[in-house]
Amino acid sequence: MSLPMTVGDPSLPARVRIHEVGARDGLQNEKTAVPTDVKAEFVRRLAAAGLGTIEATSFVHPKWVPQLADAEDLFPLVRDLPVRLPVLVPNERGLDRALALGAREVAVFASATESFAKANLNRTVDEALAMFAPTVTRAIESGLKVRGYLSMCFGDPWEGAVPIEQVVRVTKALAEMGCDELSLGDTIGVATPGHVQALLTALYEAGVPASRIAVHFHDTYGQALSNTLAALRHGVTTVDASAGGLGGCPYAKSATGNLATEDLVWMLDGLGIETGVDLAALTATSVWMADQLGRPSPSRTVRALSHKE
Repeated sequence: MSLPMTVGDPSLPARVRIHEVGARDGLQNEKTAVPTDVKAEFVRRLAAAGLGTIEATSFVHPKWVPQLADAEDLFPLVRDLPVRLPVLVPNERGLDRALALGAREVAVFASATESFAKANLNRTVDEALAMFAPTVTRAIESGLKVRGYLSMCFGDPWEGAVPIEQVVRVTKALAEMGCDELSLGDTIGVATPGHVQALLTALYEAGVPASRIAVHFHDTYGQALSNTLAALRHGVTTVDASAGGLGGCPYAKSATGNLATEDLVWMLDGLGIETGVDLAALTATSVWMADQLGRPSPSRTVRALSHKE
């Protein structure tokens, strides 16, 4: 297809790395568990569509995220794919499980707010950071890359507005702990472009450059793409997205789906920004997954392209 027409912008990055979270962040929010073989096929199809980083699963205790209780069964089915396959680990027990299966990249997940840290981890923000420190240290000593997720960076359903300096403090703590990459999460989708720019500016001034930052937007108020563009203008080159717009957050009921990977790729293709992703193959993958889940994809791009067919 000849659309979208490419009209570049020299102020934007030439290439963006998409950190695909549909197989983990997307499926963990499903009301019922998706069969392991379907999850594995989903990851394989995402890789075949050109996504080079696919978050595979989470080694969280099954009691907390039962939808991902099959991590030990799933990971061996996909670990030999020629792509990056990071996994979430909440603590050293989770790290042990990931290391035993040959994981090469892990992620820990912190909160910028006390309320969400309590709801998600049953700890204060500082207690959670203290829990992560030995996990991150051991992962680095084992030769693994470590990502630090930070939830509620732009607003919290219990606390409301989140002060920028509060987000900077926790982000710096994760950076100093040794996290290679820091993913800023708009968990309930309330960010706007000016807020994104202000936070990224404050992080830069605090010594955390855009090269270490990823952005993770939810589309609750339809702002995910505009917020992504604001981040790209600030030099961010890693964007989290979920195929078909799957996902939300089981601990934040107001959180709707993630930024759809197809919507992101459509925008980036139009800007002439390289991603390595085949949009047609990715759309077909999300249509297939929507069939598995028994409902249509919320992605506007998936709907538009699949309806044309």
